[in-house]
Amino acid sequence: MWSGPRNISTAMMRSFGARTDCAVSDEPFYGAFLKASGEPHPLAAETTESMDCDWKSVLATQSGSAPGSKPIWYQKHMPHHMIGDVGIEQMPDHTHAFLIRAPERVVASYKAKNELRAPEMLGFAQVREYFESEAERTGKAPPVIDSDAILANPAGVLEKLCGSLGIAWDSAMLQWEKGPHPEDGVWAAHWYDKVNASTGFGPPRGGLPKLDGEYQKTVDACRDDYDFMAQYAIAA
Repeated sequence: MWSGPRNISTAMMRSFGARTDCAVSDEPFYGAFLKASGEPHPLAAETTESMDCDWKSVLATQSGSAPGSKPIWYQKHMPHHMIGDVGIEQMPDHTHAFLIRAPERVVASYKAKNELRAPEMLGFAQVREYFESEAERTGKAPPVIDSDAILANPAGVLEKLCGSLGIAWDSAMLQWEKGPHPEDGVWAAHWYDKVNASTGFGPPRGGLPKLDGEYQKTVDACRDDYDFMAQYAIAA
């Protein structure tokens, strides 16, 4: 599952992790990205110290057998982390899907957690690039889900997503244990407070946040890529 940050991506990881037949991985390329880019993210040093930071080694692991020999492996990835010699084209045996969210919601959420210096930090263009690459490779549009649609109808959208992925729907995906989970990256201490307080998907959001200045400019810079992806989003 590919997305930018603040796209309810951790809640989606929790959802798949609630299945007994599914292993999960939390942003396995994040450490390599931080080491290569030098981005001053919260808990960056702790993250790189705790992870395999070699691109090719991480790719080999993520392309191998699922932890615990589970039949399904949910991998949470972000295209803007892939600045090394690996990318979606090196994962032809994976089934790829994409998670999107309105840029107003992403910007409002991100700026509360980290300095937002450029639209590229949110990954909208990279998500679209990966989507188009996979669509060209397979000859069909890969699954896309919008965060707002998930929150409005979790069971309906997730059931259709499972169908498009060729796996059985499991109602266990609607609930998970509260608090940190063993698979979480060390950065969870900064980023995951809301999902750690949850036991399932939250209620639908209200109107879009009002932003101004540079934040609105960032929203505008992400709009075309979001609108392009949204036309492919699964509807319940």
